[in-house]
Amino acid sequence: MEKDAFLWWQEAVFYHIYLRSFMDSNDDGLGDICGLISRLDYLKGSPDSLGIDAIWLSPFHPSPDNDFGYDVADYCDIDPRFGTLTDFDHLIHEAHKRDIRIMIDLVFNHSSNQHPWFKESRSSKDNPKRDWYIWRDARLGKRWPNNWESIFGGKAWEWNKATQQFFYHMFLKEQPDLNWRNKKAQEELMQTVRFWLDRGVDGFRLDVFNLWFKHQDLPDNPPRIGLRGYDRQHHIYDIDQPEMVEALAGFRNILNSYPGSVSIGEFLGNKPKIAALYCSEQQLHMVFNFDFTGCPWNPKVFQENILEWELALGDFCWPCYVLSNHDGPRRHVSRYGKRHPDQVAKVAATMLLTLRGTPFLYYGEEIGMLNVPLRRGQLVDPVSRRYYPFHSRDQGRTPMQWDATQHAGFSTGNPWLPIHPKYESRNVKSQLSDPHSVLSFYRSLLQLRRECDALRQGQFVPLQSSPKLGLAYLRSEGDNHALVALNFKGKPIRIQFDCALPHDSWKLAISSHTNSDAGIHGKEMLLKPFEAVIFFSDG
Repeated sequence: MEKDAFLWWQEAVFYHIYLRSFMDSNDDGLGDICGLISRLDYLKGSPDSLGIDAIWLSPFHPSPDNDFGYDVADYCDIDPRFGTLTDFDHLIHEAHKRDIRIMIDLVFNHSSNQHPWFKESRSSKDNPKRDWYIWRDARLGKRWPNNWESIFGGKAWEWNKATQQFFYHMFLKEQPDLNWRNKKAQEELMQTVRFWLDRGVDGFRLDVFNLWFKHQDLPDNPPRIGLRGYDRQHHIYDIDQPEMVEALAGFRNILNSYPGSVSIGEFLGNKPKIAALYCSEQQLHMVFNFDFTGCPWNPKVFQENILEWELALGDFCWPCYVLSNHDGPRRHVSRYGKRHPDQVAKVAATMLLTLRGTPFLYYGEEIGMLNVPLRRGQLVDPVSRRYYPFHSRDQGRTPMQWDATQHAGFSTGNPWLPIHPKYESRNVKSQLSDPHSVLSFYRSLLQLRRECDALRQGQFVPLQSSPKLGLAYLRSEGDNHALVALNFKGKPIRIQFDCALPHDSWKLAISSHTNSDAGIHGKEMLLKPFEAVIFFSDG
């Protein structure tokens, strides 16, 4: 791929903001759009900024919050708790002034049961919007229309007493699935896409996009072994239906009429070859790879995941990586850090920001934010309460830690979720003044990435066939090479390369250790405990 063929989103670093937890501007304990605007200089545009290129903003639409914004009651408005459309327009203006792109969530698989469309749909069987959702009678001699299960637990069918039929919901019963086979419903959703593009957004993250269509006949899914009801089925008929190709093509045609717009899909499943089918010039620009969110702290497993996705995506699809997000029960520093959170955070950051593809940072990971231990009575997410203590999304959604003042500088009101008890020592302000902090290291990595074509555009070349203690790879773009080496262990290690390097002379560009003595000696390298290094070819 030639240098001038790279598009902005291929070289960008995205920053995922869970809006209600980022910054509160009106002291109600809930983050909002004006709060985000007040912190844009932290992200880009000031000498102390992090240096990201784009923001992915979680849903901000009116919602009864049964799934905290992912149950949308109006696709073309802002929830008053977060601001107004005027505030949003101001956000777009201020972000673009700082050369920050804005990507928003589109939750098109389902709506809230409080959406006017569903209220009409459930009112009677002959309502014009009845077919905008999926309604069925129970099968003859059966209790349900079919055996499908909800991801959030229980049957995926809810009885509507008024019209004496079931409606389908892949998630909560308060989130009825839209019927993508209804052309009028599909056209209305596409009008939503145009509405936000006209307001200046730069792209969309599509929530569980590969669930949009269900098999027209709704047959039973075949059984398999699993823990939950949902896991005890092969999801053949409620996911990845062939009609997705045409629907995504129509969506992409709209984006193509707004030059520079980008799309990324949340792919439900763990099959890279299927995910790759949705990436092309006629479909999505990217599909999320969530393998790292459940990956053990093992270099061999990480490399296997990377190579599996590289192989599946090939030369014409672009990968992306994420270590933490709002749906995960644990932030990655809490998963991996144990007694060495800062050191592990730096190793993980080096990997994420040097792989081939587009990295997505989750707010707060640049300061090594940790999960907040929450009791069941402190949980507000219905899914977290249902699956406590085995799965809690709330503990990774807590407010951003800005400084050592009350409530970590997030709000002068009572925060919607508790702040981490050690926020006074782990916050943005304290880490900005510490040249050895996690935040300072992230800023240096991002600066290095901006300056190095190989790190943004180069091919991924593993240097070990079966890494055991650490990970080593090249990023190569023409005659420019960057060598990345990561020690996953809390002890010194020797990394041996399985192939000859393209250059004999290398210069250390960055190390996570203050006084690194790392060097490349033939086909091997010594690394200090939890050391991450990047070398550039010299000459």
